[in-house]
Amino acid sequence: MRVILGPMEGVLDHLMREMLTEINDYDLCVTEFVRVIDQLLPNSVFYRLCPELRHGGLTTSGTPVRVQLLGQDPNWLAENAHRAVQLGSAGIDINFGCPAKAVNKSRGGAVLLQDPELMYRIVKAVRQATDPRKPVTAKVRLGWDDPAHCFEIADAVAQAGGDEIAIHARTKVDGYKAETIKWNYIRQIKEKTQIPIIANGEVWNYQNGQDCLQATQVDALMVCRGALNLPNLCNVVKHNDTHMSWFEVLELLLRYSQYEIKGDKGLYYPNRVKQWFAYLRHEYPEAKELFTDIRRLNKAAPIVEILQSAHRHLAA
Repeated sequence: MRVILGPMEGVLDHLMREMLTEINDYDLCVTEFVRVIDQLLPNSVFYRLCPELRHGGLTTSGTPVRVQLLGQDPNWLAENAHRAVQLGSAGIDINFGCPAKAVNKSRGGAVLLQDPELMYRIVKAVRQATDPRKPVTAKVRLGWDDPAHCFEIADAVAQAGGDEIAIHARTKVDGYKAETIKWNYIRQIKEKTQIPIIANGEVWNYQNGQDCLQATQVDALMVCRGALNLPNLCNVVKHNDTHMSWFEVLELLLRYSQYEIKGDKGLYYPNRVKQWFAYLRHEYPEAKELFTDIRRLNKAAPIVEILQSAHRHLAA
């Protein structure tokens, strides 16, 4: 079984990928999306979003990283895909799944699920423009508002020469509501098309992973939000490892603090760490308690001090 660390805009950045691949046996990471409109973007855009390109397209621990593109123009997406692969990306992923209103209004992400013909032209153009040895994949949902559209969507990607498709088992209208997950559609897609499939959605622990694999009959999972709730989720899902302890999570948070404060996003550290806490508190009651102490703070130093104090308390 493969487990892939999926993209989350503004959350799973290169620093998070660095840490999570160090402590997990991920097979692949997919970046946050590069927005493509009507030009060939400079190298600096790709390096900023995916600094792993400077190191052979790998994280420090050796996990391949694939650049994700988002847009609606087949030619410009193809041009930028060619550039990303030349710079060292481990293939290209195309975002047809983002449900954000701002993205959809500008004809990007999940809105394209309503136009399988355009999806076909995009995937075909990207496939033709890039090294055939590098995979071209797509991230999709089951449809905009009707999951029955998933078969036409998957067929468009497959017929265009896509190498693999990651399917979030909900429609755009479903959003992220847990009760709307429809893993059974992924199994039906698998029965109707030859394209390899990665299942995504509602995998939070080992049992969820097993249930998803059983329901979908695929052999690859993509995790996103769950990887933030439980930092060692990949190893839990893949190897049935024990859930990381809160003490270990605190150590990880302190490492993250060092990364962020030294990095180019130091000014954003308070918001980023609070964002991570918003996920952690679903798995760890201690995170919920600690979040109340940091939620009103807007400077890095006092937040780090609270984390260090909590760590010392547990270590004593």
